[in-house]
Amino acid sequence: AATAPGKKITARLKRTLPVRGPQAPTLSELMRWYCLNTNTHGCRRIVVSRGRLRRLLWILLTLSAVGLILWQCAELLMNYYSASVSVTVQFQKLPFPAVTICNINPYKYSAMKEYLSELDKETKKALETFYGFSEGKSKVRRSVEEWNSTGSDFFQQIPLLKVEDFSRTATDLHSGQKRKIEGSVFHKDSSIVNSGDSNDIIGFQLCDANNSSDCALYTFSSGVNAIQEWYKLHYMNIMAQIPLETKEKLSYSADDLLLTCFFDGLSCDKRHFTRFHHPLHGNCYTFNSGENGTILSTSTGGSEYGLQVVLYIDEADYNPFLVTSTGAKIIVHDQNEYPFIEDIGTEIETAAATSIGMHFTRSRKLSKPYSDCTETGADIPVENLYNKSYSLQICLHSCFQKAMVHSCGCAQYAQPLPAGAEYCNYKKNPNWMYCYYRLHEKFVKEQLGCQQICKDACSFKEWALTTSIAQWPSTVSEDWMLRVLSWDKGQKLNKKLNKTDLANLMVFYKDLNERFISENPANTLVILLSNFGGQLGLWMSCSVVCVIEIVEVFFIDSLSIVMRRQWQKAKKWWNDRKRGSSGKAPQASDVERQGHNNPVCIDEDLPTFTTALRLPLPQDSPLPRTPPPNYSTLRLETAFTEQLPDTLELGQH
Repeated sequence: AATAPGKKITARLKRTLPVRGPQAPTLSELMRWYCLNTNTHGCRRIVVSRGRLRRLLWILLTLSAVGLILWQCAELLMNYYSASVSVTVQFQKLPFPAVTICNINPYKYSAMKEYLSELDKETKKALETFYGFSEGKSKVRRSVEEWNSTGSDFFQQIPLLKVEDFSRTATDLHSGQKRKIEGSVFHKDSSIVNSGDSNDIIGFQLCDANNSSDCALYTFSSGVNAIQEWYKLHYMNIMAQIPLETKEKLSYSADDLLLTCFFDGLSCDKRHFTRFHHPLHGNCYTFNSGENGTILSTSTGGSEYGLQVVLYIDEADYNPFLVTSTGAKIIVHDQNEYPFIEDIGTEIETAAATSIGMHFTRSRKLSKPYSDCTETGADIPVENLYNKSYSLQICLHSCFQKAMVHSCGCAQYAQPLPAGAEYCNYKKNPNWMYCYYRLHEKFVKEQLGCQQICKDACSFKEWALTTSIAQWPSTVSEDWMLRVLSWDKGQKLNKKLNKTDLANLMVFYKDLNERFISENPANTLVILLSNFGGQLGLWMSCSVVCVIEIVEVFFIDSLSIVMRRQWQKAKKWWNDRKRGSSGKAPQASDVERQGHNNPVCIDEDLPTFTTALRLPLPQDSPLPRTPPPNYSTLRLETAFTEQLPDTLELGQH
């Protein structure tokens, strides 16, 4: 019972004492308390300074310091996500790369004539019509009626056109009649080299099979480019219908392509080469492919210790309309990479010795957040159709092939087949040409999204090539060398070799320097925090504790005050509503409850005299005066109702 008055006084103090510190009732009081108690000197000077000018100057200085801190910290944060490049050079025994060799002519023309007879006939007719070119009476074989009948229909539907001017009229090559051009016109050449008259433009028109009014005319300022593009378009359609086993027999075998082989000073043969069939280049052969689990290496640089091969090109059996150059194409690549001959292949001349010196470089980039590269391609939503390690080219080609299957219902011939898809051909997909050209146009303009989805690989190997060419064989050695090579291959070739049918290739390391280029973080977390601390101390004399204080006051305490004020308003509104519904008048105790609990008195101790003096005076009350003493308290009998036993004994004596 003795503690009850104390608890009441403590509760009253909590409601009435003015609040200081982070528990202030308003944001203005909180900010004033913070400025008076913080370790950042600028904020304190704003409050304690006298005079508006001096206070304004301190406000400007403090805000400028805060702005500089934010700017410098943003720079530090951006620099944290940058990387530095380091180059390391090592001298050691190097693994020899895979070298893929293809004949520029994919298939023997003598074996392909039966499949291309109708196409060749139409092409020769175009040359005769446009340029007066004639070989005399054509001797075209017609043994494969399936290709002829199918091709003839589409040669009539997609003939070569001669656009005389830009009046939307063109001459049909097949029928000789003029037709009106409808739809869009796409000029495929950037040069202004025209064939014949400057107003004559060669091209062909593709229309949507489902909508004959939706057409596109593809024109070329060069007649050579127009005829080749038109020929390749029909050529891919024909090749897509030939089985793979048949195409491998129509192309060059290893015995046909390779005459001699040396590696690291030792003889090699076709067993060191692995065949794979490329849709556009026929049978290609890869040296040191690593398929048997063994990768050759070299411990000495120089042309004598690399790969040396003599290739038989057989220029006489080239397709005159498909390829216009003679020789071979090679590409140097890693064993796990797909050889994109058509994109980055190097052409090898005939009747020449081509020396290719290599420098080996391994590169390693940092992934996110430093760069937008991928480690293995697993995070790219594009299926790898090439069964090789991820690269940007593989992703782009696979993405386009997927879009081709989705939009056109069939796959483009030059790229691998997705699961369950078939290559496009006239029979099953009469609309594929128009669809392919439209889709390829979107791909080039980056409208398919492939360039946005595909990323560079974080790690890759690169062989920098230096090419030099010399005449081969020399005039003095030509006779005996051709005789010896003819003797070695005489039983298979049945004719004397010509130097324009041969190409000499040497691939070697110029030195055994392996360069390793890697990216490393320019800053670590420790350096970043140290730089932050330096900026805070320089501009605001602030430390980590000061930062924690700022977070506490400006975020936690400010939010707490706002939420408490909203809660008090909601509580007051609810109480007023309850009183209004019950019809009761507000009581004095209700007025006292409107005060807030004062967190200064958070313990259960009785209030002291000092805290009692801080109580506010009630309104409309006179000033307190010292009350007169109560003399009745001086009476011992009223003050002590019970006398102690020892005092009783003294009284008796």
